[in-house]
Amino acid sequence: MARDTRSIVKMSRREGYALHPKAHKALVKRPSPPGMQGGRNQRNKPSQYALQLREKQKVKRLYGLLERQFSKLMKEASRKQGQSGQLLLQLLEQRADNVIYRAGFATSRRGARQLVTHGHFIVNGRRVDIPSMRLSAGDVVVLREHSQKNEYFKRIDDVSPAPSALPAWIKVNRKKFEIQITGLPTREEAEPDINEQLIVEYYSR
Repeated sequence: MARDTRSIVKMSRREGYALHPKAHKALVKRPSPPGMQGGRNQRNKPSQYALQLREKQKVKRLYGLLERQFSKLMKEASRKQGQSGQLLLQLLEQRADNVIYRAGFATSRRGARQLVTHGHFIVNGRRVDIPSMRLSAGDVVVLREHSQKNEYFKRIDDVSPAPSALPAWIKVNRKKFEIQITGLPTREEAEPDINEQLIVEYYSR
């Protein structure tokens, strides 16, 4: 399965945005893009195309997708009725790895992707190992009984504390390791620091 193995800290510095919890400190310490020049020769005002490209790259890397996967989702969102940018974010939020992350069973989307890939979860009674699987209202995600004996999940409250606020479309029972999908994510429940219109404009060129 293809995946991006580049340093998440370097990618965060390139985008000027923390794509992973561990990148926050790195951005404070070294806010400029990676490379010898350190961003000193960057133009003062980026072009509109540059803004669109950077926003697309930021969101793509934030959710852990490759270019082909991301453009495919954008095409699907464009075919649906409604605002393409918001529909794109909705499709990204519905991914299985994102749901595991949102539910608090992993500290990052990369970690959640690994948990799904290793087959730790069951969706509607069937074991899944595809992080991009799309979950819909009525779906139930449960941790496999065998996986509950894993040391990581035994100490889940220590390694991955429950989020302070869950999105309204997800209901979680951490004691039973169960996640219920009760609806569809709204724009307000997706990542706040995203300008999805720039992404729409990038793919509309």
